[in-house]
Amino acid sequence: MKKRLLITVITVIGLTTGSAQELKFGAKAGLNFATITNDAEDELDITSDVAFGLLLEVPITEKISFQPELMYSGQGSSSAILTYLNVPLIGKYYVVKGLSLEAGPQIGFLLSAEDTDTDANIKDAFTSVDFSLGLGVGYTLNNGLFFNARYNLGIANISNVEGITTKNRFVQLSIGYFFF
Repeated sequence: MKKRLLITVITVIGLTTGSAQELKFGAKAGLNFATITNDAEDELDITSDVAFGLLLEVPITEKISFQPELMYSGQGSSSAILTYLNVPLIGKYYVVKGLSLEAGPQIGFLLSAEDTDTDANIKDAFTSVDFSLGLGVGYTLNNGLFFNARYNLGIANISNVEGITTKNRFVQLSIGYFFF
């Protein structure tokens, strides 16, 4: 499944690329403020954790770009820390030069899950794949430095526990740099 996703991302990038000079390659890092919601409890406590990764911005028109990312992301709640390798596939609309509105799906692959009270591995309690929808805003300076705020709403049940629906939710604040 991971190979199929990578091939799809590469194909989409190849089909939408006008010229290699327009591509922007960058890196970003920031903080997630995350929680998980489920049927058993209204909402669990919020936790904060790091997020970092690489991204590629592919212009489609003057105002619209496609931005696939590969992100390490700490999520979960204060009682369960979940780490993911996330692949956001973000569409960007530039309202004015530098300021963009962002939206798109995200697939996440669970790397680890730990109970914070006992340090126990609880990865089996969660599905290995998560799907969410990201909505955000970004601002890029002329020198390549950019800032981003994004809300990720979990749309898939990540619980392996019978009868309980659990979903990720997090706000991600990040800063990054486009190298070219």
